[in-house]
Amino acid sequence: MLPALDALMAGDVSAGGRLIGARIPCDLLADPDVLTLGRDRLKADPAYVLWSPRAIILAEAATMIGHIGFHTSPDPEHLRAFATGAVEVGYTVFEPWRRQGFAREALGALMAWASAEHGVLNFIASVSPDNVASLAVVRGFQFQEVGAHLDEADGPETIFLRQVKPHPLAR
Repeated sequence: MLPALDALMAGDVSAGGRLIGARIPCDLLADPDVLTLGRDRLKADPAYVLWSPRAIILAEAATMIGHIGFHTSPDPEHLRAFATGAVEVGYTVFEPWRRQGFAREALGALMAWASAEHGVLNFIASVSPDNVASLAVVRGFQFQEVGAHLDEADGPETIFLRQVKPHPLAR
């Protein structure tokens, strides 16, 4: 994971692509904060690797079309005001793959994994009020609005919570 992040942060999408087994479009480099944040969190806490961003790969084209992951490991203090044991999800789908259901598919799979494998039942999503597509994604999963805040990098965001019942295969 770290070698791929280091290659991408150096601007070498070819090397990063070889390391993850997919072509990576340059869109990923348009928001280097995602890479920096992921790398810094992994270096500070190697156990974060389970929760760190993942590539969304279109298998038939062996192409990375976005990324998805959790901002932290479960139950960070700053989310406890909304729910205990929660994780915050984040995702991006690159152009031209937007509005084709990929974010919804990836988010559903990510939440199912966290619930089944780690017993996570509370999911937080922070979405800009202007991001119509992401609002539709979270509302499609019945996330409920629970607050708002001003993100230093992204501006105003609405905070949503999705509480799920325990997965039948949860350990």
